[in-house]
Amino acid sequence: MARFAAIKSALTSALLAVAVAGVPLAQARGFQDGPAVGGAATVLVTQLPRQGQETYELIRRGGPFPYEKDGAVFGNRERLLPIKTRGYYREYTVKTPGSRDRGARRIVCGGPQKTPHACYYTADHYASFLKIVE
Repeated sequence: MARFAAIKSALTSALLAVAVAGVPLAQARGFQDGPAVGGAATVLVTQLPRQGQETYELIRRGGPFPYEKDGAVFGNRERLLPIKTRGYYREYTVKTPGSRDRGARRIVCGGPQKTPHACYYTADHYASFLKIVE
């Protein structure tokens, strides 16, 4: 049963990558590659929406960030990312066109702020994650 849940999660993440990036299914990373660390499928930086690519670049430069909460500690309460000590993960807003608030899209990174060990994209406010690969 656990194996089925892992396969279902990987497939769901891969389909999310297709929807987010608008790429053909055959190009969706994670669908062919299987689950990554923490059970997350992967997405190339270039497959992120334009706003996600911009946020990722801001993270790499160390800001400045447009939202006050950018860089805040992400608690990983959903436990969908690898378990780490509190303060390891930080979250950043990915602008959502037409949204009046921060929207549901985020990038969550773990490790040092300018050189994180890993970053993850969520388009559904932490319900699922795709590991970002360069």
